[in-house]
Amino acid sequence: MLVPPFSPPLVSLQNEIARRNRQQVRAGQRFAFGENWQRFLACLDEARIGEAEASLREMLHVTDLRNRTFLDVGSGSGLFSLAAMRLGAARVHSFDFDPQCVACAQTLKQRFFPRADRWTIDCGDILSVEYLATVPQADIVYCWGMLHQTGQMWQALENTLRLVVPGGLVYLSIYNHQPLLTPCWIAVKRLYNRLPHGLRWPLVLGYLAVKTPLLMARDIVTNHGERRRASAGQRRGMSRFHDAADWIGGYPHQTAKPESVFRFVRDRGFVLTDLTTVGGGSGCNQFVFKRVESCGSCI
Repeated sequence: MLVPPFSPPLVSLQNEIARRNRQQVRAGQRFAFGENWQRFLACLDEARIGEAEASLREMLHVTDLRNRTFLDVGSGSGLFSLAAMRLGAARVHSFDFDPQCVACAQTLKQRFFPRADRWTIDCGDILSVEYLATVPQADIVYCWGMLHQTGQMWQALENTLRLVVPGGLVYLSIYNHQPLLTPCWIAVKRLYNRLPHGLRWPLVLGYLAVKTPLLMARDIVTNHGERRRASAGQRRGMSRFHDAADWIGGYPHQTAKPESVFRFVRDRGFVLTDLTTVGGGSGCNQFVFKRVESCGSCI
């Protein structure tokens, strides 16, 4: 039985989840994702929202989300919950471990859908069995760039799959594993979160100073910059600067090879319907899986 919304036990649980997040951020064990996304909202405009909507339509192979429920696991800025609402989802539920991310989603709801009962927002934890007991399954479960930052990626993925209704879709993105570079990036991310705030931005700016010319050169050489930028999952309505801060600071940090993710999800009763990889490089591999009607291991 689901806990009624805003019941005292659920409020108490959400407060405890928020407290644990703040404690981990203060200890340098976790990146303050919400701080970054609150700054991002200042540059959110109609064009970025449109890009987010387009990326959902493209990867999910739909024109809209009418008559479908949408669950945003680790909602971050709340942009994709907003996109789902604008695509006509019957119900949207957003939750995030970071209370400042929750505040971002609440800001977007207040700005665009202030009276919408069909959009609910929680401070929640994908690793909390107690919290997940309050979350209804959904037709579409969206989890972009969050599972690998829980510290328990495979358990978080297992829990996410259980939130998909039979016949429903799950849209995942997980950082690609690079045997030589991944340990180096983990060291950089750990350092970032232990530095005083004033010493963190030089790392982000240095990263952008190196990466931006490389991306421009690749676009010129391959002659497909516009197509690449327009493709789902490359921009998604996000900001390059805020994505860079998220990348440098994003900690905890785990990675996986695409074939490992595929096998893990397949063995739990899902079939792959779409895949976009980074070709062995850095960044997120993206997957869309469909849960088959009889998925005994997911129940």
